Amino acid sequence: MNLLKIRKQRPHIPAIQNLCNSNQFVKLVSAQQTDIPAIQNSCDSNQFVKLVSILFLFIPFFLSAQNISIIPLPKSIVKTNGQFQLNSNTVIGMNSNSLLPQAYYLQKELKKTTGMVIEVDPNEVKALIDLQLVKGDELPGSYTLKIESNKIIITSSSHEGIFYGLVSLLQMLKTQPVGAIVNIPNCEISDAPRFQWRGFMLDESRHFFGKEKVKQLLDWMAFYKLNKFHWHLTDVDGWRIEIKKYPKLTSIGGIGNKTDTMAEAKYYTQADIKEVVAYAAERFITVIPEIDMPGHATAANRAYPEYSGGSINKYPNFTFDPANEKTYQFLADILKETNSLFPAGMIHLGGDEVALGIQAWAGKPAIMDLMAKNRFTSLADLEHYFFRRMADTVIGMNDKILCWDEAAETDLPADKTIVFWWRQNVPSQLQLALQKKYQVVLCPRLPLYFDFVQDKSQVSGRRWIGTFNSVSSVYNFPYKEFPADQLQSGQILGIQANIWTELVGSEKRLDFMIFPRLAALSEAAWTDSALKDETSFNERLRADFVLYDKAGIYYFNPLNPAEHPEAIDFAPKIIKPSVKEKHHKGGHKSKLRERHLKSSHTKGVSKQHRSKKSGKQKKHTAK
Repeated sequence: MNLLKIRKQRPHIPAIQNLCNSNQFVKLVSAQQTDIPAIQNSCDSNQFVKLVSILFLFIPFFLSAQNISIIPLPKSIVKTNGQFQLNSNTVIGMNSNSLLPQAYYLQKELKKTTGMVIEVDPNEVKALIDLQLVKGDELPGSYTLKIESNKIIITSSSHEGIFYGLVSLLQMLKTQPVGAIVNIPNCEISDAPRFQWRGFMLDESRHFFGKEKVKQLLDWMAFYKLNKFHWHLTDVDGWRIEIKKYPKLTSIGGIGNKTDTMAEAKYYTQADIKEVVAYAAERFITVIPEIDMPGHATAANRAYPEYSGGSINKYPNFTFDPANEKTYQFLADILKETNSLFPAGMIHLGGDEVALGIQAWAGKPAIMDLMAKNRFTSLADLEHYFFRRMADTVIGMNDKILCWDEAAETDLPADKTIVFWWRQNVPSQLQLALQKKYQVVLCPRLPLYFDFVQDKSQVSGRRWIGTFNSVSSVYNFPYKEFPADQLQSGQILGIQANIWTELVGSEKRLDFMIFPRLAALSEAAWTDSALKDETSFNERLRADFVLYDKAGIYYFNPLNPAEHPEAIDFAPKIIKPSVKEKHHKGGHKSKLRERHLKSSHTKGVSKQHRSKKSGKQKKHTAK
C-alpha cells in the first residue's frame, strides 16, 4: 500500500476496515477510541501495525477538518491538502457583471471581518476569488465552493447560490486567526438546501425594537442561510406600519405596547420599510408583512372605531366589522399601500383566533341581516366570508395569501394559498390544509416558538403543559413522526420559527431567546436529516459563541447554562394555589390542560408565567 498516496487523499474507511477481521475499526473511528491494547486484540499483529500506521497518517486530516466550521452543515465537504492565503493582494472577479452586488457584499464583509480592503475587478482573468454563474437546473440556493492554494472558485446556476457560497466562505474565515494573511483550509464543498422556506418571524406589535435591530437580525439570518423574514406588524397592542391614507393608524394605533398602554407611538415609516426590504434583498431574504384580520384588530379600531366589530369581556374591539361595507374598502386600501412597499408577492392576512372575539358579532342587526341574506348558519360562516373577500383583494394584486392554520377551513384557491401550521396539538388542521392542496409552512409552537423557555431552569416565558423548546428540540425538527413523502412533497415548503414578544421588551432578552436557537433552526431547515449530527453541531456552535461575544449578543449557552443567566424583562407573577385548589389538585390540572388544548395564539401562557404588568391572555402564546 502506498502510504504517501493515502496522505494526499480523503480517508477511505472501507479499504482500511479490510485490514481487520471485525467491525472494531468502525467503532474505533466513530467513537474516537484510543485504547490501543483493545484495538490490537481485535486484529492480528501484522494488520494492527498497518492500521496504526495509517491512523497516525490520518490524524492531521481529522484535526484540520475540524477547522471547517459551517452552520448549517453543507451536503458534502472534502478536505484537501494545503491552504489559500487571503491578503490585500487578493482580487474578487466574476464571469458576469450581474454578480457585482454579490462581489461588493463579499468585499464589505471581508473588510469587517479581516480589516482588509480587497479589490473587486469584473475582469475574471485577475480573480483569485472567482464567482462563476453557470447554466443548470439545480435546486435554488445550490452552490459549490472550491478552495485551492492559488484560487477560490464559487459556482452556482443562481445569484442566490453564489451568495450562499460566499456565506460559507465567510463562516470559514471568521473562525481563523486574523492578521495580514488569513489562511483558509483547502477543501471542496457541494451544497444545497433541504427546504426552500427557511423562515423567522418577529412580532413587533407587542414590543417594538426598531430598524437597526431588525437589520442585525437580518444579518444573522443571512449568516445562517435563512431566507424568509415574516414581519408581524399589526395586532392588539400596536400598529407599526405607516399607511398614508389613514395616518391615525400610527399616530393613535401606534401608541402603547403590551406592558405600557401609554408608551409613545412607535412604528416604521414607509421609508424605513423600503430601507429594510432593500437590506434584506441584498442578503436574499424575502420580507413578508402580516396585516392581521379579522381578529387582533384592536390597535386599528382604536384609531378608526367606525370599523370595529364590537367588544366582549376581555376582548374589546378585537375584530373588524364584517357587516360594514366600508370595512372592506378600508382594509383594501391598507393592503394596496402595503403591497407597494413589499415586493414579496405575498401578504400574510393572519386569520387566527377570531373565535376569541367573534361573539361580539352575535345579535347585531346588520350582521344578522348579512347572515340571512347569504344563508349563513353560524358566525364561522361569516368569518370565512370576510376572509374570502379580503383574500380576493390580495389575489387581485397578483399576490399569494398567507394565513394561520385556522383559515385552512376557508375555501381559498389552492395555487394562491400558503397555510402556516402552528397548532401542534391540532394535527387535523395540517391534514386539512394538505387535503385542500394548500402549500404549508411548518411552524408548530413545539418546538418552533422562540418565546417559549429553552431550559427547565428558566422562569420567564411560555411552556406547553410543562414542555419547553430546547436548542436540541429545534435542531431535531421535523421529527420522524412526519411522513417522509409529505416532507418531500412540493406542498410542504419548509419550516419557520416565530417569536411573540409579550414578555420580550429589551434587545438583551430578544437575543437571549433567539440565540442560539436560530442556528439550530438553520440546520433543521437546510441540512438533510440523514446528514445531521447533533454532536458535530454543538462543536460548531462553540465557534459561533465567540462570534456572538464579538457582536455583543447576549445568548443562552445550552452547553453551559450558568454562563449567561436568564435575561428577564418582566418578573413572572407566582400564584400560589388556594386551599380549594390544593384539595382538588387532580381536577385543577385537568382543567388547566383543557384550557391549553383549547387555547390559540392568544392563550397559552400559564398563569404562573404571566407578567405582573400584563396579566391578560396572550396571542400566539399558546399556539
